[in-house]
Amino acid sequence: MSGVIREITENKKQYLDLLLLADEQEDMVDLYLDKGRMFVLDDGGVRAECVITDEGGGLLEIKNIATAPEYQGRGYGRQLIDYVRERFAAEYDTLQVGTGDSPLTVPFYEKCGFTRHHIIKSFFTDNYDHPIFEAGVQLVDMVVLRMDMRDGA
Repeated sequence: MSGVIREITENKKQYLDLLLLADEQEDMVDLYLDKGRMFVLDDGGVRAECVITDEGGGLLEIKNIATAPEYQGRGYGRQLIDYVRERFAAEYDTLQVGTGDSPLTVPFYEKCGFTRHHIIKSFFTDNYDHPIFEAGVQLVDMVVLRMDMRDGA
C-alpha cells in the first residue's frame, strides 16, 4: 500500500460512488461537499477519498471517508487519516469523526487513535429519509470520536 494523496478542488461529484459508500444519501453529502476539502488516494487508480471541514475552535472534522470495497482492509483509510492529521496538526487541535454505532466502523476509528467523545441521539433516524443498516444493525445514534492532532496515533 502506498499511493499519492492529492486534493480535489473541482468536480468533486465525480467521486460520488465513493462518497455514497460512507454517506448513502446524496443530499446529506451535498451539505458538506462544497465547503469541505476533499482528498483522494490514488494507487494505480483512486482507491479512497476523504472530505474534511473546519468546524471552528481548532476542530477539524472528517465528514466522509471511504475506500472502494475491493480495496478495503489494505490500509488506505488509515493512510488518509494519518495524512490529514499530519498535514493539519499545526492548524488544528482536534480531529473529529461521527459515525454510526457499528461493529465495522467504530473499531476502525479506535485503531486509528480516536476515542469516543459523545453521542448524538437519533441522528440517523432524524436526518435520513430511510433506515440505514450496517453489519445487520440499524444505525440510530451517531458516535462522535476525537483525536488530539498533536499526539499522533
